[in-house]
Amino acid sequence: MAAVEIGTGKIAVLVGEITRGRSLNLIGVGVAPSRGVLKGEVVDYKAACEATHHALETAEKRAGARIEEVWLAQTGAHLDAFYNEASVNVKSADNTVTALDIASVCALAKEKELPAGRSRIHEIRRPFRLDGRAVPDPEHLTGRRLEVGYWIVHGPESKISDNIHVVGGYHLEVRELVLASLASGSLLTSAEERAQGVLVIDIGKGVTDYVLYRAGHVLVTGTLPVAGDHLTNDLSIGLRVTPAQAEMLKLRHARATTLTRDKTDKVWLNGDASFGDRQLPKMAIETIASARILELLEVVRQKLGPAFVPEHCGAGVVLAGGTAKLPGIEDAAARVFGLPARGGEPPGWVKDELKDPMFSTVLGVFQFGLRAAHEHTVPRRKTGLLSNLTKIFAAS
Repeated sequence: MAAVEIGTGKIAVLVGEITRGRSLNLIGVGVAPSRGVLKGEVVDYKAACEATHHALETAEKRAGARIEEVWLAQTGAHLDAFYNEASVNVKSADNTVTALDIASVCALAKEKELPAGRSRIHEIRRPFRLDGRAVPDPEHLTGRRLEVGYWIVHGPESKISDNIHVVGGYHLEVRELVLASLASGSLLTSAEERAQGVLVIDIGKGVTDYVLYRAGHVLVTGTLPVAGDHLTNDLSIGLRVTPAQAEMLKLRHARATTLTRDKTDKVWLNGDASFGDRQLPKMAIETIASARILELLEVVRQKLGPAFVPEHCGAGVVLAGGTAKLPGIEDAAARVFGLPARGGEPPGWVKDELKDPMFSTVLGVFQFGLRAAHEHTVPRRKTGLLSNLTKIFAAS
């Protein structure tokens, strides 16, 4: 199997093989600069295909094996979500909850129709409640009223299918779609941290994904169309340099918190055909970058709304994505959320070459496949999202 992330900044492919012990070993990696993708959406199909197919081919060559199926990350501002819940009266005479009661309440909570042209990506269940108290598994317990809610993530069929088209053009089947925020969140946090409550923010080049856990379950997840590219653009405009020069300045000198206090402290910028070599104030670079990062983190907090309660987030904030390498970003996040913040640390099985925060999403997708291998099998979807997208793919 292969985990694939088609991002704004890069295309990443991880290939694994299932051993006799039903564990999944990472045997091949393919990374290519992204083209034709903007904020998680394919805007140039041909360019996106060329970049993605190059990464797939590289991963196959390094693995020495042919990819058979793909687990594909999903992100982008085109995704949306809503919460829906339902309740049923326990049917047995002695008020013992049965599997039928559980199936009934889950079906009711998931049955809300989507707007025309939208497809479901994830249906994330929150804890059951039996007579008002939260229970992880209500079967065989006694009560009168059983409730459950689902956080349902969905997106436009046309845009979701674009990613599947790109992979399908390499003659591969998309086995599962995995929400990028869930991929990063599950990779970088432990079950204990999710039980304590933790917020994971993955800041990439084109989008920022976030997921908030409480009591071991996903409470809220979402995506913002603001990320590292916006910081680069701010530097380009504020310092009157080209985007390429702004990107270089960001990587070398930007910070998420202002550290420089001397306005005369300068950094050299190598010129090009338009500008000669010149000096720029280091304080200005830090000020512009820190303002954008603080604004981005504030937007995340606003999007979380009343769901974010610092007292219910005992494990603090975990940061991931390429932009999370910006010096001082942990301090900025701690300031905005009023909680300890840290950079995400991947688990021990991750190879050194992939421990960069920018690989958090694709590694998380790979881990989903790893868990599926340990559970022996994940049934292929015969109905719902992937069957609908298969029809779209076949009809084009």
